[in-house]
Amino acid sequence: MSLTADNVTAVVGTAEGEPVRRHFFNVRIVLGLAGLGVIVLAWWIATALLAPADGLAARFSPQATFASLLQLLTGSDLALHVAVSLKRILVGLVLALAIGVPVGLIVGLNKTVEAATSPAFQFLRMISPLSWMPIAVMLLGVGDYPIYFLLTFAAVWPILLNTAAGVRHLDPAWLTLSRSLCATPWENLIHVVIPGVVGHVLTGVRLAIGILWIVLVPCEMLGVSAGLGYMILDTRDRLAYSELMAMVIVIGFLGFVLDAAARALHSRWLPSGRD
Repeated sequence: MSLTADNVTAVVGTAEGEPVRRHFFNVRIVLGLAGLGVIVLAWWIATALLAPADGLAARFSPQATFASLLQLLTGSDLALHVAVSLKRILVGLVLALAIGVPVGLIVGLNKTVEAATSPAFQFLRMISPLSWMPIAVMLLGVGDYPIYFLLTFAAVWPILLNTAAGVRHLDPAWLTLSRSLCATPWENLIHVVIPGVVGHVLTGVRLAIGILWIVLVPCEMLGVSAGLGYMILDTRDRLAYSELMAMVIVIGFLGFVLDAAARALHSRWLPSGRD
């Protein structure tokens, strides 16, 4: 490869930019840990200094919570409950994708269908998934099936609406070029439409994962015998308040990891960060 001015500039720019990016990343980590430290400090002040020593709040103290958290992490039951909850999240997300992406493509490609379905979709989207809990239990019984229904109902809307938005934002020149090349509708869908909406679908997936994780815990209080929501109820019934707070931390940490994984997938597929 010939050494040109542009090549030299690109290499130098990369070499100079790498320490800056690394420094910025390190600063973000330090600031993030500092923010978490402030939360723990406020938690300790609220339970140790402001609350009575013999009151109920002392059972939620950071010392007792982290001791219970260590016991949970060294035990075998927590991994089982986490695995059950993650399986339910995965099933709900897969079902939401299987429904949301095809319907979103149809809505985005057909203005008549969009006009006919938009009011109904917006109406259903605004109903809290938890409102369907009694109906789901009556129709589907107790167990995983009502949970799958509620999770799918919660996650399908961001995927469906973002897919339809992605179709509407396709460059018309792509579709014109495809038609000029005598592409069949199937070829047009596979080679033009779907690749063009992947970014929007991934954005919908990111939003759906956040909604799924919030809805999961109350859904797992529907008489099941495993899962993070079940453990919350179990610790409450046993009056194990430090374990309850430990479970709150576990749920928050796992939700953070899931969101980070979704953001990493989105960034890897769309390095520019744009749909």
